[in-house]
Amino acid sequence: MIRIDNDLIDFISNAAKNTYPNEFAAFLREDKGIISEVVLSPFSIFGKNSSTISHFSLPIDHTIIGSVHSHPGRNGNPSEGDLNFFSRYGKVHIIVRYPYEQDDYFVYSRSGESLEYEII
Repeated sequence: MIRIDNDLIDFISNAAKNTYPNEFAAFLREDKGIISEVVLSPFSIFGKNSSTISHFSLPIDHTIIGSVHSHPGRNGNPSEGDLNFFSRYGKVHIIVRYPYEQDDYFVYSRSGESLEYEII
C-alpha cells in the first residue's frame, strides 16, 4: 500500500490548480515509507498538452521514488508518453486530474499498473 501525506496532497492540488490549464509536474520524495515531499526540477516546462521534467538536473538522491503530474482534463489514465517516462524513472507515479480534489488522484507503478494508496 502506497502511503501519501495529506499535506502533500493539498500542496499538489494547489500547484495543479495554480498551473491550470497547463500541466504541473515534479518528482516525489519518500521518507520513512510515506510520500511526503515534491522535488521541483530546474528547467521544468509546464505546457497545455504535456510537461517536461528532467531527472538529469536532480542530485543523486535515493529518497526520490517517482513523479507526479496533473492532467487538465478528467482523464486520470497515463498516456503513452507517461508510460514511457514511468518505465525509465522511479517506482511510483501519481496523476491528478482536473479539478484536482482528493478523489482525482491515481497512483501507478513504473509499468503503468494501478496501485492502491492511502492518504494519511
